[in-house]
Amino acid sequence: MDAVSETYTVGGEVTVALVKAGRTKVRYPATVVYEDGTRVVVRAAWAGAGDRDFGFVRFEAGDVFTEHYWRDRWYAVKEVRDAGGSLKGWYCDVTRPAVTGPEGPVVEDLDLDLWVAADGSAVLRLDEDEFAASGLDGRDPAAADAARAALDELEELARAGSLTDLLGGVVAG
Repeated sequence: MDAVSETYTVGGEVTVALVKAGRTKVRYPATVVYEDGTRVVVRAAWAGAGDRDFGFVRFEAGDVFTEHYWRDRWYAVKEVRDAGGSLKGWYCDVTRPAVTGPEGPVVEDLDLDLWVAADGSAVLRLDEDEFAASGLDGRDPAAADAARAALDELEELARAGSLTDLLGGVVAG
């Protein structure tokens, strides 16, 4: 990904691209709700082809994601609400810092994830096996270290009840 750094207009439309292992996993439209040059926040409908039950949460048609992307941090945080506006929780992706190109944010998924239930009853580290199998440690040890540190930081914030502080009041509700 080229190190482009576009800024976006609040209210404008962008296309978010999630990349994994050099391939685009998904692209979807979103509306910019916040932009400060370091962080861009977009709102988008659930972009999955259908409902997806992870066991700890179910993403379904009508869900709304308020997605926080940083140009200088190794993660993205997605606040998830159902169609009625009730908070389901936060899905945190460990990623390289977002590249903000002319079409919208491009984010490289590094396999590690964290789920935080809305009521704080669950803070779950996810996909550590996928991360280990990805080979990132061998290809880019510095990125692998940054990814693990990002997951640790997110988990610490979640367990302290401070994840919403990170989001700086820019939330869907």
